[in-house]
Amino acid sequence: MNAFQLIYRNILHRKTLSLLSLLSIAIASSLLVLIFLVQNSTEEGAAKGYGPFELVIGASGSDTQLVLNTFYHVGVPVGNIPYALYEEVNGNSNVDVSYAMNRGDSWRGYPIIGIDSGYFQTRYQIAPQSGQWYQHTGEAVVGSHVAQALGVKIGDTFHGSHGMVAGLDEHEEDGHGGQDEHAGHEEPAGHEEHAEHDGHDQAEHAAQGHGDHHHDFQYKIVGILPPLHTADDKGIFTTLDYAWAVHGEQDSPDKMITSLLVKPKGLLELQTLKLKYSKAEGAQAAYSSKVVANLLNMIDSGTVIARFMAMVCFVLAAISLLLSLTAASSERRRDVGLLRLLGKSRLFVMNTIVLEGILLTITGVLLGLLLGHVGAWLLHDVIFDATGISVKAWSFYAYEVYLLVGAVVLGTLASLWPSFRMYRVHPVELFR
Repeated sequence: MNAFQLIYRNILHRKTLSLLSLLSIAIASSLLVLIFLVQNSTEEGAAKGYGPFELVIGASGSDTQLVLNTFYHVGVPVGNIPYALYEEVNGNSNVDVSYAMNRGDSWRGYPIIGIDSGYFQTRYQIAPQSGQWYQHTGEAVVGSHVAQALGVKIGDTFHGSHGMVAGLDEHEEDGHGGQDEHAGHEEPAGHEEHAEHDGHDQAEHAAQGHGDHHHDFQYKIVGILPPLHTADDKGIFTTLDYAWAVHGEQDSPDKMITSLLVKPKGLLELQTLKLKYSKAEGAQAAYSSKVVANLLNMIDSGTVIARFMAMVCFVLAAISLLLSLTAASSERRRDVGLLRLLGKSRLFVMNTIVLEGILLTITGVLLGLLLGHVGAWLLHDVIFDATGISVKAWSFYAYEVYLLVGAVVLGTLASLWPSFRMYRVHPVELFR
């Protein structure tokens, strides 16, 4: 009987303990893989989340909320700013290109975003995967994630409503080409008080789980975007004036927008624009990259703790393996004694125990790697809907090789003590 046959027999003989050791290693490994996948995807997604728009201008308040809402479609808008500010910024010689954004309404929990279709040419240089760009008020192009999640097609119509609501309205039909589900919109304010409190009101509507249905305003899907692997995949895009049309404010001299996305001509121009529009009344200008960097630093702090806890789980799994092999070495005293009397060397006996520990460790880690990627795949839509970050569930990184090597080393160390116990005992003593 060679060493591998003996190891196989021993594992089957103690299949319950072997399975528990293997599962503990697999669970710890899968946690580490899932944490690293989410962290790497977050860093990559956040870094390209704002594209070339290094400056964002919006209502006074939290710059983090402004950036998250504008580029990642998370949370509610800070408030509103005058459309006249966009006209001023767009005419500034330091600006390469800028786009006004209106958002707040949503459909089945996905945000409806009013922005000129030129935004997609500036940021992605793409055309719709099917259909065409929106050209008239009420026409819409949906992101690939929305199209897949809701099963919509070109020609379908729907209604939006006030507040981020994600359920079917009992008065609506679930349909293609009919009145469909809806969710919320932040009403563009025509006066200062409304602008100040609008974001709070929308958040309250979202928390309560209801909104005011815009029954008289219907959208028609005219295009579907290709996968962009950014938060825009979960957006429903339409003309900027949709918010004014919904509320009958097309002719109002005090039209409002949610934010401005600004691509400056250079770094010097970026600083000049930041200083100028940070002083605008009721508005703020934020560096997109700086806000995202601060967010990533906060996320890194959280993932450090998560990784530490996962490593603790891994060490506990190694201890479990150590105890399992130690118990096994005591149970096998007679078997080992027989092997020794049949001429097997001490090194052979020692190697069987060490190899058993290594085999269980490698199998557990490989299973953990698979479980980690499967878990990331299963959680992809949940994470994307909540954060706007697309987790690359089936991307493989160098750390996974390091994890496997580290696990083998840890498994070997955990196996040394029980194997050494058997190595140093005389075969005759094993029968006492």
